[in-house]
Amino acid sequence: MKNFTTEFKTLSYVIQKSQRILLFAHSGPDGDTAGSVLAMKEYLTSLKKTVDIACNDPLPTFLESLTDYTFEIPTKLDLKNYDAVIACDSVERGFQAILPTLPEKTATVIIDHHPDITISADVVILDATSSSACELIYEYLSSQNIHITKNIATYLMIGVLSDTGNFQHSNTSTRVLEISSDLMKKGASFSKIIQASFANKKLSTLKLWGIAFEKAKINPKNGLITTVLTQQDVEQCHASTEDIGQVASILNTVPGTKFSLVLSERDHGIIKGSLRSEQYKGVDVSQIAHLFGGGGHKLASGFEVKGQIKETETGWEIV
Repeated sequence: MKNFTTEFKTLSYVIQKSQRILLFAHSGPDGDTAGSVLAMKEYLTSLKKTVDIACNDPLPTFLESLTDYTFEIPTKLDLKNYDAVIACDSVERGFQAILPTLPEKTATVIIDHHPDITISADVVILDATSSSACELIYEYLSSQNIHITKNIATYLMIGVLSDTGNFQHSNTSTRVLEISSDLMKKGASFSKIIQASFANKKLSTLKLWGIAFEKAKINPKNGLITTVLTQQDVEQCHASTEDIGQVASILNTVPGTKFSLVLSERDHGIIKGSLRSEQYKGVDVSQIAHLFGGGGHKLASGFEVKGQIKETETGWEIV
């Protein structure tokens, strides 16, 4: 990990001098961005700060059994009222839109582990070698000798498990395992998180996954396994776009494949592409995502394009 001694001290100063703090989670929140802001809210609230969490989408339903906190829609908040704004994980998925609206006096902080972030802030804690934003927040709390409560440990573990694929991805470093061990010692329930995040699936989710798996095709020339999910598929199963999240990771486990791609229709004529691979497969999916204006990590990336998915005799096309 990079040496963030200066940045951590500055963040500590910002928190000390701020009374009203806004935490920002990225659109389509996953375990890492959610775990990051939930952990920070738990800590900041203990300091008697006034804290809100903003996100363009609601708290993921799978986390409702693990927290009483909720997400607020940014447009419903008076953004001029905050002394500081802290964005956690994939900050270019929503945070960049509110930056221009913040008063100059508002301190801005970015905590992220994605390598292709281009926006700036007063404090930038960015390390692409870290497994997750939650790992970076753990390092911050530890560096400042801040007591990590059972709740904070649980929230941080959610992010670590989410972004390491339950310790299956190549970003599961020895440091990640050390941190996870410490979080468990502090009360994080590994089994409870797994149950809520990965095992406790609604029938609607399983139906949607079934459609995705039935449509899956493998290209033997390049080892790509791909599938598509239309808005009609989601509606037919009475599911939500949140249920799509794990499909790319599951497809990536199919023998004989090198990387996976899931194309899913979203609102406003947007198609989201989710790419996954593994270190030993030798495919950098971020290069593919960049071709379509997206980004991410070598093994987990995504992009968004406008259009609709149409099935043809030879497969699917975006039109």
